[in-house]
Amino acid sequence: MLFGLELIQIGFLASLMAGAATGLGAIPVLFIVKISDRLMDVLLGFAAGIMLAASFFSLLIPAISLGGVWMAVLGLVVGVLLLHLVDRYVPHAHFILGPEGPSSHLAWVSLLVIAITIHNFPEGLAVGVSFGSGDIRAGMVLATGIGLQNMPEGLAVALPLVLIGYRRLKALGYATLTGLVEPPGALLGLLVVTLASPILPFSLAFAAGAMMFVVADEMIPESHRKGHERPATFGLILGFVIMMLLDTLFG
Repeated sequence: MLFGLELIQIGFLASLMAGAATGLGAIPVLFIVKISDRLMDVLLGFAAGIMLAASFFSLLIPAISLGGVWMAVLGLVVGVLLLHLVDRYVPHAHFILGPEGPSSHLAWVSLLVIAITIHNFPEGLAVGVSFGSGDIRAGMVLATGIGLQNMPEGLAVALPLVLIGYRRLKALGYATLTGLVEPPGALLGLLVVTLASPILPFSLAFAAGAMMFVVADEMIPESHRKGHERPATFGLILGFVIMMLLDTLFG
């Protein structure tokens, strides 16, 4: 196990690589303008499945082991409620679901960036909290899973930008930047947990609740909105299984 500055550095770099995977996943936008709605829904379902499995196996189960079930329940509920409040009272917009939250005079792209920040920050927080436990292997497994699910999300960000008139390189750049919201979240999680280790179980469950809210409130509805519910569901199961195997075999 590692502690202190070395652990913070490794955790931050791991979250940076996971966030950069968003840009890696968006690279096809340089060569294509559109993929089928069916395939995109499968990819979104895949990303949702990875996040669900990461919430359970990488965050909730360790939270219960370290702090008991009631502490895990408390952290999960607080994480869900905080994301609910942010989602309701902070203006933002989604590609498919459209504007959410209170009305705003901000440009659509600005609202989109806010939405992606709300979406990605809990993922970075989860990676940081996992590394903050001192278990570098578990942290690397979670960062790998988050990186895998970031790749289809990067494509899901870049393609609509091209369709509304953005240049391909600019769309790729925006997609890459959306993933870079995660390292600050990871740094916050690392600092909080390393400075106040007794709250580790609560923090793990909190991050799980925040990610589960994003999956249930945004990712699954978006993957089902265009009539490809069953393929999206199979994508979710595949993502769940892959993350479960990663966590079980390498965590």
